[in-house]
Amino acid sequence: MDRMKAAVIQLDIAEGKPEANRKRAELLIEKAAAIEPDVILLPEMWTTGYELDKLEQICDREGRPTLDMISRLAEKHGVNIIAGSFADMGKAGGIRNTSYVVDRKGNTIAQYEKIHLFKLMGEHTSLKAGGKYCTFEIDGVRCGLIICYDLRFPELVRTLALEGIQVLFVPAEWPGKRLMHWSTLLKARAIENQIFVVAANRAGKGEGDVFAGGSVVIDPWGEVLAEADFREQIISAGIELGKVKEIRSHMDILGDRVPETYRL
Repeated sequence: MDRMKAAVIQLDIAEGKPEANRKRAELLIEKAAAIEPDVILLPEMWTTGYELDKLEQICDREGRPTLDMISRLAEKHGVNIIAGSFADMGKAGGIRNTSYVVDRKGNTIAQYEKIHLFKLMGEHTSLKAGGKYCTFEIDGVRCGLIICYDLRFPELVRTLALEGIQVLFVPAEWPGKRLMHWSTLLKARAIENQIFVVAANRAGKGEGDVFAGGSVVIDPWGEVLAEADFREQIISAGIELGKVKEIRSHMDILGDRVPETYRL
């Protein structure tokens, strides 16, 4: 694949109301699918928001029922879907901030559990952290996935870049008061690793926060290809994958590393 079309859903989440959020997300996935993207990305914790004290009652169990809906829509429209992330209780117990990647046939091809939990919001008191980074392939294109606060840890994204990713997907619930950090860090991760970055943020208001919006698609040179404002919406952009090789041949950042003189 030389070109990937990405659609990003910036969702206004209803706190603590998974059924309402699934219905809204389904409507927006249907609209996004109409523009015939190769991949659709949703934001972080979109089924419940950060209603942490109710998560045990309203979270998914082993991905269900949310994953069933995502798989059905992916197969129906023949589109890859990165299901943002949602609170999910696995077989081993404990709730994790989990993302699933579903291919065009509705098959789950990757699962990632957020590694860095955001103590400022008390995430660590209700959720368990993941312990493995995530790479996968969409239509033969090597991709990586991180969630929100993970963005502040450049060593994680550098690890994914060294694993050969060309596109990084970032679902998030990033508040408006730190919007400058969001846009700056996304561009930095794209530039320093010479990769495309596709990021979906939440819109609207939550528990004590107004969310930033600003979902975006950024190329490996740091140029913005598509960007949302603060409202619920869908954005899309074409990703010319040859640009990764072109930029790396011009300036070989990964090849010019001197890892023996420092360590992550």
